[in-house]
Amino acid sequence: MDRRQFNSLTSVTLAGWLVLAMEQARALTLDDLSGADASKGLKTALEKGALSAVALLGKPDGFLGNDKVRIPLPGFLNDAVQLLRTFGQGAKVDELITSMNRAAEAAVPMAKDLLLKAVQNMTVTDAKGILSGGNTAVTDFFASKTRPALADRFLPVVTQATAKVGLADKYNEVAGKASELGLVKKEDANIQKYVTGKTLDGLFFMISEEEKKIRQNPVAYGSAILTKVFGALQ
Repeated sequence: MDRRQFNSLTSVTLAGWLVLAMEQARALTLDDLSGADASKGLKTALEKGALSAVALLGKPDGFLGNDKVRIPLPGFLNDAVQLLRTFGQGAKVDELITSMNRAAEAAVPMAKDLLLKAVQNMTVTDAKGILSGGNTAVTDFFASKTRPALADRFLPVVTQATAKVGLADKYNEVAGKASELGLVKKEDANIQKYVTGKTLDGLFFMISEEEKKIRQNPVAYGSAILTKVFGALQ
């Protein structure tokens, strides 16, 4: 056999192996994954999503400059913005909006260790059930394990950041009375708690956005375990 025939045969053989490997990869389903692989894939996805969200939000304009997570004034105060500006309160309104979003940006980095701890505590038993859920099933599970603790951690940071804004105290005073009359939701009657809740909403929203990207195109992340686990769902 001359060299050209050998090279041709080798190319055909390699091509055959490649096609076979691709077919096997496509045939892989969730049932074929081991519990260890499912758990490892989820943990990798969670870590990437959490770290990405913290990096994007925990910096100047992470909230204020992002239309998807920017925190607006709560309830009736947001509805009354134009009226307040008409009466010369525009600067105070802008100051409050900025302080609310800066508070969120300052609080988010404090979430990193709790988020990563939650990832490590995920059990193998949890993994396959979460993987077979919707596009944000991982994030929903994640939020259920960390949200209360993160709220406790964020609230003091938010309170300190908004304490210097006079309009914040005035809002609490008016909203508190309005809440008693049923005009404002209880969770919106305190601006510090409102901002804390919105900060958490923004954080988990960004994690869910990352999760969707991983589910849709795991290969793009250059991770073999992500490709194996999330590829089985496609």
